[in-house]
Parts: sequence; structure tokens; C-alpha cells
Amino acid sequence: MPTHFHAIVWIDHSQAKVFHVGRSGDDETVLHPHLPTRHLHHKAGSIGSGHAAPDKEFMAGVMNAVSDAGEILIIGPASAKTEFAKYLREQHPKIGQRIVAIESADHPSDREIVAYAKQFFKIAPTRVAAAGGTSRG
Repeated sequence: MPTHFHAIVWIDHSQAKVFHVGRSGDDETVLHPHLPTRHLHHKAGSIGSGHAAPDKEFMAGVMNAVSDAGEILIIGPASAKTEFAKYLREQHPKIGQRIVAIESADHPSDREIVAYAKQFFKIAPTRVAAAGGTSRG
């Protein structure tokens, strides 16, 4: 049983940040592709799209990080987010069906990613009782 039902993945071609969020807190995993990102230049009349293929090992690592989540939100600045969603849906359909949304996001801080996930999943912030007092609510 997962400790956190919700996961948010911020992904681009150079790294992925995976946060599991819930009422009891959140945790972070950062993954990097095995090989550095290559920049390909496409010339008119040449064969190919000019884009490097997604790193399958990197995608598998990110998949492992979210495999126990019940709902997955994928965000990021470019095409990596849709490539990851496609990878999950085609290679790991049981996990892929747990994707609830794919959204664009530039380069938010870790705090902003977690705050966005809590807002998206409607997770209320936890209240901490003062020492010796009781919490309201």
C-alpha cells in the first residue's frame, strides 16, 4: 500500500523530479538520464526529425518512482512530459491509466511543484498543534 496516493512528476530531458504528496507530508526523488542530452540540428531535406529519441532507461527509472502512486500528474516545459506519458501508456498501461493530467510548467521551484500538486489534488495543508495545546478543525 503506498504511503502517498498522489504523485507529481516535473520532467524535462535533463532531469525528472518526482514528489509523492499527501496529508502526512511529501517526499522527493530526482532522476537524471544516463546519457547527457544531445542537441541535434535538423537540416532541410535530411532524413529524421532532428530530435533525440527518449532515453528508455531514464523513463523506466521515473516509472519506477511513480509505480505505487494511485494518481499521477505530469508537468514540464517541453515535450518530455508527453513522451513520458506516452511511454507509461504504451509500456506500462496499468500505471499509464493512473495519469490524471499532463500540463505545461516552466521551471518552478520544488516548493511551487508541491504546492501545485496539493492544490491540484485538493490536499488540505496539515495543521500542527502548538506545544501543550489542541488543534482546531
